Amino acid sequence: MVIKMKSKYIIGIVIALIVIVGAYMIFASSNQQKISIAGSTSVQPVAEKLAEAYMKEHPNVKITVQGGGSAVGITSAKQGTAQIGTSSSALKPAEAEGLNQTQIAKDGIVIVVNNANNLTSLTSAQVKSIFAGNVTDWSQIGGSSGSISVITREDGSGTRDAFQKLIMGGNGTSIIKSAIVQSSTEAILQSVKGNPDAIGYMSLASVTSDVKGLTIDGVAPSEQTVSDGTYKVQRPFLFLTKGTPTGVVKDFIDWTMSSEGQAIVKQAGATPMTS
Repeated sequence: MVIKMKSKYIIGIVIALIVIVGAYMIFASSNQQKISIAGSTSVQPVAEKLAEAYMKEHPNVKITVQGGGSAVGITSAKQGTAQIGTSSSALKPAEAEGLNQTQIAKDGIVIVVNNANNLTSLTSAQVKSIFAGNVTDWSQIGGSSGSISVITREDGSGTRDAFQKLIMGGNGTSIIKSAIVQSSTEAILQSVKGNPDAIGYMSLASVTSDVKGLTIDGVAPSEQTVSDGTYKVQRPFLFLTKGTPTGVVKDFIDWTMSSEGQAIVKQAGATPMTS
């Protein structure tokens, strides 16, 4: 009888604890603030690092980060499907309408080739000729003989838009139609890594030793050369909100622009605004 009573007592305590914990979880969930971020795949790794650090300091805030491209970031911010949209290219006037822009970092666009490629530098004019299809073999520009495989980003990519403006000359010269199109920064990296004759372009923040970043017009891409402006192939990393940010979204953006947030930006491989 005593054992049965003790068992019932223990079961009662367990049930009470389950009810209390469940009620607490429901309460905590209902009071959790959420921020959704979507857009540029170049900005994405930086935004993920910022979100991770911010959530550690603010456990009541849940931040989700997704890619999709800068066009997705602009549309998501305008439609309110994301509290923060991201872009890796300066916005055109029509795109900027109704949006509040915060530049969180600078970023170089690095021209990358396979590590087996013997070239270490090109001029911006040579890069333009390659992507326009006027130079088709590496031997034409001092490299080893091999048919050049051009890798580019998809329409709507902020990186492609910036590359078009900075290298190809705005809407003047088009990228060759036979170029292989990839839909993310990581896909560009893997394509160039796996093809000895490939050339592509990607965010400085995402370049790894798996590919070789070329010196352009005598200047190597780095945080220092992007910061001081000597490396010309660069663009902004932008946070976009529909109107002026408020509440937890404003707090997160303000924190991103603080010395602590900008240190995270630097750790993620981008060039901070405060450097």
